[in-house]
Amino acid sequence: MRRRRHDRRHDRRRDERGDVPGWVLITIMTISIGVALWGIAQPQLVGILQSALNSVR
Repeated sequence: MRRRRHDRRHDRRRDERGDVPGWVLITIMTISIGVALWGIAQPQLVGILQSALNSVR
């Protein structure tokens, strides 16, 4: 009985370790999409931000 519990815990830990590369990939892809969108829309975003800040002044 003890051995089975230990094996299940060990298997669970091994499965969780396998998820780390997936999360790393998702993070890198999200950052890449953000950088790409910023590169494309930077002039428009800067203009919107400046307009909003100027209207507050």
